[in-house]
Amino acid sequence: MLELIPLEYYYRVFIYSAFAIALVTLFHTFLLDINERKNIGYIRFMGYFILVSLTLYMGLRPISGKYFVDMITYARIYNNYAAGGEITIQNDLFFHQFMKICSAVIPVNGFFLLCEVIYIVPLFIASKRFFAKYWFYAFFMFVVSFSFWTYGVNGIRNGMATSLFVLALAYHDRKSVLIPVAAISCLFHQTMLLPVGAYILTLFVKNPKWYMYGWVLAIPLSLALGSFWENLFAQLGFADDRLSGYLTGDKHQDFANTSFRFDFLFYSSFAVVSGAYFVFKKKYQDPIFIQLFNIYLTANAFWILVIRANFSNRFAYLSWFLMPLVIIYPFISEKFFKRQHIVIGKVLLFYFMFTYLMFLYYNYL
Repeated sequence: MLELIPLEYYYRVFIYSAFAIALVTLFHTFLLDINERKNIGYIRFMGYFILVSLTLYMGLRPISGKYFVDMITYARIYNNYAAGGEITIQNDLFFHQFMKICSAVIPVNGFFLLCEVIYIVPLFIASKRFFAKYWFYAFFMFVVSFSFWTYGVNGIRNGMATSLFVLALAYHDRKSVLIPVAAISCLFHQTMLLPVGAYILTLFVKNPKWYMYGWVLAIPLSLALGSFWENLFAQLGFADDRLSGYLTGDKHQDFANTSFRFDFLFYSSFAVVSGAYFVFKKKYQDPIFIQLFNIYLTANAFWILVIRANFSNRFAYLSWFLMPLVIIYPFISEKFFKRQHIVIGKVLLFYFMFTYLMFLYYNYL
């Protein structure tokens, strides 16, 4: 375990390191063309450095419930399995079987390291498949996202599930890989049925205008009908009983703000505005991007409808995990601006700044 760094500073080390990398990367964009050998060398080195160091840093963190919340619960269950305990939980059976098998082979700290490998490495592989030698820019966007840290150290199972789904999408041209990986992501966390369902919808309805209409319409529908949508989706049997409880159960004290979350909606709009700009203003018609954009709009529209739900942030993450990919994709895949490399550097920094400002807000204000 990495015990040299006090736990109260653990996230700060990550956030300030990311800030430094964002600034250095922006500096490189002003000095070098994106295809220059020195730049390719820099982004390759920095990408692998982040991949290895971040996986070890997050995976070897000390076990703590105070700073990493649900981590202590995972550790207790895992240690019980390691001591010979049987699986008594019917929900999330696949994940508990995964824990049970691992507990017979590796200690609890090795298990958390394995979880980080499953969380981070798929994002690395997906970035390489989508963007080849420019993969660093997408990978960095993933790791500086607002929710990245939280779902790596707290909502661990959800984080692994979403990363596997991103990996599945990266194999859009190989259904023999996409389908089983997407299925495994659902087995890790049943809420992944929503983005998987959104993906299936995009196979039949491809026009992004319809998805934009749906996303915009979801806002007044949510404002006007309130808790109707939470009750409706719960009655329809969305996922399992626990998730229905997220929709309709008593409000948890840590998530007492169950009004319409305009702040979360503002954050969600980053990918919507960016995607709409390229699709409708710039007439960008890359079919892979269109599909990613449509999946994001579908999943985010669902969250808008249940925005007042208990643990609404968990439903928001079912679209937010795609946000870095939706935002950065057009900038890397096609040239739109005269000094596009500099624009990419600014996008990386500005996207990170939201995460940094939230860090300042929650820690100092």
